[in-house]
Amino acid sequence: MKRLVIALALVASAGLVTLAAQRILTNPAEPYLKRLFPQAVAFSPFGGTPLHYKAYGVDPKSNPNAPPIGLVFWTTDLVPEEVGYHGPIHILVGLDMTGIITGAFVDYHSEPYGYFSVEPVEFGAQFKGKSVRAPFKVGEDVHAVSRATISITSGTRAIRDSVRTMAKLFLNPASVKE
Repeated sequence: MKRLVIALALVASAGLVTLAAQRILTNPAEPYLKRLFPQAVAFSPFGGTPLHYKAYGVDPKSNPNAPPIGLVFWTTDLVPEEVGYHGPIHILVGLDMTGIITGAFVDYHSEPYGYFSVEPVEFGAQFKGKSVRAPFKVGEDVHAVSRATISITSGTRAIRDSVRTMAKLFLNPASVKE
């Protein structure tokens, strides 16, 4: 009996470790939410599949049928396999319900040239107002940075792939702007 209890405890702990390892942990998103959706009056708890917040223009507590005005998500939750030169780049992205990016903030990275490539506010700011249908090509509609091509390209792919995934899952295709 004692061996059975120990075996079950080992199996359970291995399952918890596996679950924890499947998600790349990030810093809290709350400080960024109102910056991504300043007009929002409420945000849903972080949850769903894939993990995300919903931004609301009307408090869903007073109106349970209130539609969201946008979605906020971490690129590392949608495309965890996308890594830069030295690891994943944690980017929080806002996407309105017409497929327009409301902002992108790089919260954490371990890139050796990140301090002048993906870390500056200008990297995330260039995606604001961009449609999910944009090409997202480094050197064309995304600024290239000499000596940081891998980091810039990875960050761009992470944003592109995550917004397109969220658009396919949550947006009405007829509502998506060019």
